[in-house]
Amino acid sequence: MAASVLFALLGGPGRSVSDDHRLTSDEERVIVHKGTERPFSGKYHEFKEKGTYVCKRCGTPLYRSDAKFDSGCGWPSFDDEIPGAVSRRPDADGMRIEIACAACDAHLGHVFLGEGFTAKNTRHCVNSISMNFVSADPRQTATAIFASGCFWGTQHHLQQAAGVLSTTAGYTGGRISRPTYEQVCGGDTGHAEAVRVVYDPSLVSYMELAKLFFETHDFTQVDRQGPDIGTQYRSEIFTTDEEQKQTAEQLIAILRAKGYNVATRVTRAGEFWPAEDYHQNYYRKSGGSPYCHVYRKIF
Repeated sequence: MAASVLFALLGGPGRSVSDDHRLTSDEERVIVHKGTERPFSGKYHEFKEKGTYVCKRCGTPLYRSDAKFDSGCGWPSFDDEIPGAVSRRPDADGMRIEIACAACDAHLGHVFLGEGFTAKNTRHCVNSISMNFVSADPRQTATAIFASGCFWGTQHHLQQAAGVLSTTAGYTGGRISRPTYEQVCGGDTGHAEAVRVVYDPSLVSYMELAKLFFETHDFTQVDRQGPDIGTQYRSEIFTTDEEQKQTAEQLIAILRAKGYNVATRVTRAGEFWPAEDYHQNYYRKSGGSPYCHVYRKIF
């Protein structure tokens, strides 16, 4: 059995009942008992590589390297977290706000607002010992491309998956180069609105991402998604290798066995053209929610 498939069957990143027993005494002091490492002593204090910081205990991605900045405080500082990855609550001292991994409740540190270090006016002060780092080296990442209607909603759901390093809304599967949104909407270019996902296979499998793709749109609709009608809104998986193709076809077979009339196509990936800037991360910027992409458990 391929490692990625085994990882999917086991449920992907998440805390197990024995995780605390794998922590060193120093890690347990901080992560479990809410201690603090000495300032300027952590391995990520002056660390500047590109990639993603993940929870030491459960592996959930917490911060991306582009949110890291030097605050001079002696601990790694970030002005933004990956959406939904970090929880906040009043600290026991009644004065500060504690931050913890939203998936497993591992203590991370504290968050401070209004200090003016960056335009976001936020500083997550995090213990290095509470995190691991996943490099953005392309040799350690994989790419997936999914189309499920309006790419705003598709991107919204995929970018929140644990192990996803980046997402890009764009156009693929068409007949012309560098299409514009207006051309694609005209219905004559053959492109689908799609999302390219760069992910860490050690944290999330292709099967898990493909399951999320199916569980966040109506894959029985042909050339539409809710109120959005047209070939650009079709349901399609663009595969980059034979393993992705087999995984997509396996999931479609499972859905058909469940009685679903699956309209999703499986196509070999071709050129992917990033969409205009105003389409990228639309719901993150607007604060809204997808109007035709709603999660529902199927698998």
